[in-house]
Amino acid sequence: MRHEAPDNDTVSGPNGAPDNAFPALDGVRHRFLDLPGLRMHVAEAGHGEPVVLLHGFPQHWWEWRGVIQGLAARYRVICPDLRGAGWTDAPPTGYTRDQLLADVVALLDALELDRVCLVAHDWGALLGYELCLSAPDRVRKYVSLAVPHPFVRFDPRLLLAIARHGWFEPVIAAPVLGPRLLGRGRQRLAHHLLRDVTTDRNTWSDEDVELFVGRLREPARADAASALYRRFIMPEAARILTGAYGRSRLRTPTRALVGAEDPIVRPEFLGGFVEHTDDFGIEFVDGASHFVVDERPDAVLEHVLEFFASS
Repeated sequence: MRHEAPDNDTVSGPNGAPDNAFPALDGVRHRFLDLPGLRMHVAEAGHGEPVVLLHGFPQHWWEWRGVIQGLAARYRVICPDLRGAGWTDAPPTGYTRDQLLADVVALLDALELDRVCLVAHDWGALLGYELCLSAPDRVRKYVSLAVPHPFVRFDPRLLLAIARHGWFEPVIAAPVLGPRLLGRGRQRLAHHLLRDVTTDRNTWSDEDVELFVGRLREPARADAASALYRRFIMPEAARILTGAYGRSRLRTPTRALVGAEDPIVRPEFLGGFVEHTDDFGIEFVDGASHFVVDERPDAVLEHVLEFFASS
């Protein structure tokens, strides 16, 4: 299924040379970039001001299928597969906060992008906040999807919500066990993460589910997923909950979109940002839970276009 393209060459999508490595979406171009220690796959569409989209777990660039074309009518849309995901390399190391952030900065540098607009979901959204905090000159505006902002105050009810609805996180993070459950047999855990964490199981076509969980059948990608939870997602959640960002300030204009049906990221847990941000707002999307852009691509597209176009 993997397409071995020459370094930095553009790989044609459905309207170009015959290539069946990637799912078909009109107007999307594919290429690989050689970053320091990582060969990254990038899907692109449109022209104009660059907008970078960072996916979550267990997804890759195809997560953005419902909004790419709408964004591409006005912007140059750039959808990388992050380390270990999709068609990007899955090396055994590098799933730490510093290295994952370095991957994103290296992507911007390789594409010669001084400043971008950013949209990110799930663990990609955690990286998005890190980028805005550490390199605010690189992001003009940021839209975060379905994660708490870094300034939430400790609340035991949030811990209870995570324990009840995020029970799978330590399971995935467990060496040997996590990769086995994600990538082998019927992949029930991987299917659960998609089918059972939405307001409507029909959000996903069988083809969409296979595009996401199928990549995890590669042992290196299942190992990468476990390392990602163990080295980044769970430690980052702990950092947020213990107030590690208490002395930080988010200067990038930012909007957080949260599914109104999300059982973890609830309104009562999302205070604490006023004294740490220059321009921050939260919007709740009806008819969506965690996978906001899959469940309500129309609402996400509307919010993003309006926010990026505003002064």
